[in-house]
Amino acid sequence: METTTQQRSGEAGRLPPEQPGERARRRGLSGRARWLVIGLVGIVGLFVVRHLTAGIEDAGLPNQFQDFLTLSISVIIESLPFVVLGIALSIVVQVWVPDHLFLKVLPKNRVGRRVVISLLGVLLPVCECGNLPLARGLIVKGLTVSESMTFLLAAPIVNPITILTTYQAFGWNDGILVSRLIGGFVIANLVGWLYSRHPAQQSLLTDRFAAECKVPAGHAHGETRWQKSVQLFVRETGVILPALFLGSVVAGLVQVAVSRQVLVTLGSNPVWSILAMMVLAFIISICSNVDAFFILPFASTFLPGAIVAFLVFGPMIDIKMIALMRTTFRTRVLVQIVVVVALASALLGLVINYVA
Repeated sequence: METTTQQRSGEAGRLPPEQPGERARRRGLSGRARWLVIGLVGIVGLFVVRHLTAGIEDAGLPNQFQDFLTLSISVIIESLPFVVLGIALSIVVQVWVPDHLFLKVLPKNRVGRRVVISLLGVLLPVCECGNLPLARGLIVKGLTVSESMTFLLAAPIVNPITILTTYQAFGWNDGILVSRLIGGFVIANLVGWLYSRHPAQQSLLTDRFAAECKVPAGHAHGETRWQKSVQLFVRETGVILPALFLGSVVAGLVQVAVSRQVLVTLGSNPVWSILAMMVLAFIISICSNVDAFFILPFASTFLPGAIVAFLVFGPMIDIKMIALMRTTFRTRVLVQIVVVVALASALLGLVINYVA
């Protein structure tokens, strides 16, 4: 009897064994913290090198290197505020908004659900890079992968800042604003519909993110919402910042390597002008909130369909976005999305060129 009592006493004094999901979460959080440091060091390093080399053009430093630093940093400056905003919104969705309240307002019909989700960007002034962490949060919250894809692709085009800047740049000329909004909405819902037919949507995600989605919402007993918010911030920034750094570096390198003059010479051809504008959108990786002003000087050289293709394809697919989306979707899925969006954007541009 005494032995049994001692055993019970010992068992009562021991902490319960840590669950595998909890151990994975802790390892994942530690790994994210390391990647967060790497991403921050890389981004800060670009700024430091640019500052140190800003006044030594005569010291033999190639102009291409200066251009590379300037272009890479410009991508980061444009993107970083919206990335932080997107992560903050993702935390609000995952931690502070009750599940039943969020899902209750969405239609039960799958098509209607995706339509409403694709229009959520009207309420969220976040460009494409900030929408990625928010889309990840929607998946964790219970939306399907295809629904999250629909939001991710549509939101940067239908958000109010993008609509306003596109109107300021083009007005109602050549139907560019209307074509951008309708085209982006249709293409996003097309991609969402295609992947809604996939029988195992979780298999579309990377193994790491899929594992995070499987961790029960109540796994962290005793943690306050603020503690969960801090953990989510570390986790999401640990994913997004290294990808943003890598994407900005690649975008800067490609912009230095590819001559824009080659693209401009193709502007009068109804087919090649579209392809040239899509390549330009892919390379420069400019924020959707300001891309209309960037492309405005090309409007006198390129056909309207090419301008629309730039304004639709760029916010959905560019070098920066591919690097960010790779943190969530498998490579095969990412290639499929790029192909579908590219073909649909090119078709939209062709229709406008031959109708206008």
